[in-house]
Amino acid sequence: MATRVKRAFKYRFCPTDVQAAELSRTFGCVRKVYNLALAARTQAWTRQERVNYNQTSAMLTVWKRTEELAYLNEVSSVPLQQALRHLQVAFANFFGKRAKYPRFKSRKKSRKSAEYTTSAFRFRDGRLTLAKMREPLAIVWSRPLPEGVSPSTVTVSQDAAGRWFVSMLCDDPSVQPLPATDMAVGIDVGLNHLLTLSTGEKISNPRHERRDRVALAKAQRRLAKKEKGSANRAKARRTVARIHARIADRRRDTLHKLTTRLVRENQTLVIEDLSVRNMVKNRILARAVSDAAWADFRSLLEYKAQWYGREVIAVDRWFPSSKLCSACGALRERMPLNVRTWTCGCGTAHDRDVNAAKNLLAAGLAVTACGVGVRPQRSTPGGQSATKQETPWREP
Repeated sequence: MATRVKRAFKYRFCPTDVQAAELSRTFGCVRKVYNLALAARTQAWTRQERVNYNQTSAMLTVWKRTEELAYLNEVSSVPLQQALRHLQVAFANFFGKRAKYPRFKSRKKSRKSAEYTTSAFRFRDGRLTLAKMREPLAIVWSRPLPEGVSPSTVTVSQDAAGRWFVSMLCDDPSVQPLPATDMAVGIDVGLNHLLTLSTGEKISNPRHERRDRVALAKAQRRLAKKEKGSANRAKARRTVARIHARIADRRRDTLHKLTTRLVRENQTLVIEDLSVRNMVKNRILARAVSDAAWADFRSLLEYKAQWYGREVIAVDRWFPSSKLCSACGALRERMPLNVRTWTCGCGTAHDRDVNAAKNLLAAGLAVTACGVGVRPQRSTPGGQSATKQETPWREP
């Protein structure tokens, strides 16, 4: 069965001074229009009225005709319309109870981005030219686009470190389901080892944040001493942002390589349904848990499995994978975190993490055999937890 995958290809580019100024104006206008529309919809909500995208689009036309907001005509109208569409999606998610009420965009904290549709850019012979610009962007082509495809949407952004990015959304015909295999693996995440597989393999935790912790602390101390609003403070802030970006890039690269390898090698991948949002509330482990990026790992694993025809099963977070003997099924009453190896009454010696991964795999295969659903970590569709239907896994 042929699949059609929309895939975003992200590249860095180096704008000219004129292009940088144009894009900065566009970012500001996008933020202004979004905030104006949000304020209008919020005021209408207090009056028990509903305002949709079409009405905010008509408001935008009126705003452009005013003397105060006449500068909105200086940039392309497409990113402004896209900002209104994004606001409409935000309200749809709010009314669908999938997100909180939309918030206003901040000039200092919000992401700087602008989205262009096909009517606002030209892509020919590998050269991308945006509306209101005479010259194409100087893109660093780190990898080619799929042959014979053109982007349907282009998003330009600038991060806190001052780096410019362009993301192109394309149909990628090269993404096809992989040949089916009978391989299955249980994956237990941790801090001492980032991943422990049911095969016994342990993947070390790179601890990317720890490698730059001294440099980051030094840069943050320098930032704290700068006068607010000064040019030196802006330079110090960019230094801190560059260190954070370097850490995030290394972490993202590691997770992409791991998830791609696991999806290619295995047909079924079983993970634990962890609530990372609650785990980072632990002040002692918050930094280490955040650096491990378990939520990002799961997100990458899920969408790549969907691309390549694999299956990801999430087992209930309350399933006692560490306390259960994978050989005889005996359940221990307690298993403190400092116990890394233990011996069951049946005589089987266990490594805590490897045993947990084996139990997760067995639970996941039981899910597949019984045809029951799994409880999702976020708002993705799912059914009841498998462990609630398998009574031998529960304590009496």
